[in-house]
Amino acid sequence: MSSPTGPASGLPVRMPRPRQPGRHRRPEPVAAPEGAPALVLAVPGEPTTATRCLAEELLSIARSELPGLDARIGYLDGDDQGDYPEYPTLDAVLAHAATERTARYELALAAGREVSAPEGPVAVVVPLLAGPEASTMRRIRQALVDSHAAAELTDVLGPHPLLAEALHVRLSEAGLSRADRARLFTVATAADGIVLATVGGEEAVQAAGITGMLLAARLAVPVMAAALDEEGSIASIAEQLRGSGSANLALAPYLIGPEVATDLLETAAKEAGCAFAEPLGAYPAIGKLVLSQYATALGLTPQQAAPVH
Repeated sequence: MSSPTGPASGLPVRMPRPRQPGRHRRPEPVAAPEGAPALVLAVPGEPTTATRCLAEELLSIARSELPGLDARIGYLDGDDQGDYPEYPTLDAVLAHAATERTARYELALAAGREVSAPEGPVAVVVPLLAGPEASTMRRIRQALVDSHAAAELTDVLGPHPLLAEALHVRLSEAGLSRADRARLFTVATAADGIVLATVGGEEAVQAAGITGMLLAARLAVPVMAAALDEEGSIASIAEQLRGSGSANLALAPYLIGPEVATDLLETAAKEAGCAFAEPLGAYPAIGKLVLSQYATALGLTPQQAAPVH
């Protein structure tokens, strides 16, 4: 089972690849500074085994990019019952991290070591959201208050070109787009119009539209964003696309996955009369974006390798 202190035992952990020899080897990743705040991934939605596996995979990607990273998961709808809760709440994870830091400081003093009192945030909280969702962000901020821990909250993961890349991959996996515009083969089911589905109302639709423009450039087809949590929004955008000449539409979830139930996507796609791709999920770029938000909050930058002669 998971605990506030780390991943559940038995789950696979992505390990850093051994460094390649030669002058063209990749730069060594910078390691997390000693005593750096924990990265706490704030996971919305109903906690499930699938959700936990997704979150663990994303943090495994982040750990492989930043060795020594203390990465944890906090669920907005978690359960803190028992000594080792399977789905710890975000505020409990933050409170636990603060308690651990205080305990380390007190042990160092008791051992006679000269140490400074802990300063700065005990954790950096990264919302597992592709775009802004006001109600979820309010709950995350309230969890920070309830934890009584010094924690810093980052922005959501998008808009970002890597999210457009992930959307393209999910569409191609579903047979709804070409994997590469440069290839000459055709895909019979390729969509000529994309409905980009998000949650969070008009603010989320506007933010998704930025990534949508990047996706449109990749696919060379029109892309329009719509809100899953606004009745009729998906169907309305689908009609707009059909009115402008798109005949074969696809719904692309601008979602990581835990934000909404799968049947909501299926219902929206059915109402719009189109096929749909899977949510972004544990696509590697998502894990890198999670780490990027953490690194930006702490002012960390990738270490450049010295040339080898």
